[in-house]
Amino acid sequence: MKRRLFLVFVVAITCSFVLATRSAATRAQGKALKIGVVTDVGKVDDGGFNQSAWEGAQAGAKAIGGTADYIETQSTDDYASNIDQFVSKQYDVIITVGFALGDATAAAATKNPTIKFISVDNAFNPPIDNATGLVFEEDKAGFLVGVLAADLSKTGTIAGVYGFQVPAVVKYKQGFEAGAKYAKPDIKVISTYYPGGIDKAFTDPEWGGTTAGQSIDQGADIVFAAAGKTGNGALGEVAKRTTKDKPLWCIGVDTDQWTTVPEAQPCLVASAVKLINPGLVDMLKQASDGTLKGGTFTGEVGISDFHDFAKAVPADVQAAIKTAEADLASGKVKTGASGSEATPEATMAATAAS
Repeated sequence: MKRRLFLVFVVAITCSFVLATRSAATRAQGKALKIGVVTDVGKVDDGGFNQSAWEGAQAGAKAIGGTADYIETQSTDDYASNIDQFVSKQYDVIITVGFALGDATAAAATKNPTIKFISVDNAFNPPIDNATGLVFEEDKAGFLVGVLAADLSKTGTIAGVYGFQVPAVVKYKQGFEAGAKYAKPDIKVISTYYPGGIDKAFTDPEWGGTTAGQSIDQGADIVFAAAGKTGNGALGEVAKRTTKDKPLWCIGVDTDQWTTVPEAQPCLVASAVKLINPGLVDMLKQASDGTLKGGTFTGEVGISDFHDFAKAVPADVQAAIKTAEADLASGKVKTGASGSEATPEATMAATAAS
């Protein structure tokens, strides 16, 4: 009997060792994921949206012991073929960046059920088991910088320079206008969308600079830019025009552009941020350990540090932003944004009703 029990014990230990070894091997295999990023036309050095996604992919790859590579989209006609390049090379996870890649991502995910797809700024409807959307409440980040802009403005006029009317950009605009009206109902807001197609809307810094300049000529002393490299051109123009005698402010987008667009530092008081980088890191860790599910993951948003302008932003303005942030989180204040063009009046009505 003792001998039999001993044998059973040995067999159990051996099986446990084998299972543990296999489990470790499985985890190691998961950590060797090949990650591919397909950008939108904004490029990986756009100082904002695409760059944040690429940096998030790199950080995620490092965290799980995997590798990351990217393909920069040159034309909107290349979305599907760029994704297929990573599919043909048997990449484990493919990250697509931007609302415009949604359809191509859904089609690729349906055809390739063994590959995990993560798409920034997309929610898949109907859901796809191997596709996860990473979305953000851009209107809330826009709302916070809208409060900042309205409270800092000396002229009573502020402006927004925007790219193509994809949902994320529209929500930034709506939130910015709502936050400004929330802080100062009589504030004047000049809002301008890019007049051309999506293929150039985020890569035209000259237009961004010209549009920002026109807004300043119309009295705006603060410009919010949400348009990739086009927006960077707007930030740069405001920075060129700011002087001690005529101080101007600019506000960045998506990431803390103090570090990514240093030429804007003379005017860059803050940025409306969505935490793409940590969101992707979390999702890639889940892909590595096998827990990533299809569906929608909502990332965090907020407002960046004020950096060198911390003392230039009055304490009461900083307090108002913190209050607005808390009220947005609790639902006490609503942005009124819906992805469609909401009016300031509707936003104020929603705010009052809350």
